[in-house]
Amino acid sequence: MNFKDWAQSLVDGANIIIIPLLFAIAFLSFVWGILKYFFLNPDSEEERRQGKQFILWGILGMVLLFSVWGVVYILLDTLGFAAA
Repeated sequence: MNFKDWAQSLVDGANIIIIPLLFAIAFLSFVWGILKYFFLNPDSEEERRQGKQFILWGILGMVLLFSVWGVVYILLDTLGFAAA
């Protein structure tokens, strides 16, 4: 197995397992924040503050993941490793 095949299998494994898991965690954090902010304890200011934090970190996580994913694919395409 040469380096290009090894790198391609590593990227494929990350795309199948790791990236979707991280997106799911970020999305669930966002949804949990919405639930805490609007539905679970809407009259508790502390719970609403925690909900805002979950929403913020969920959105930031998804934006960061999309950005890094895009940069990685640009880099892989530039180096000739991108899958067809």
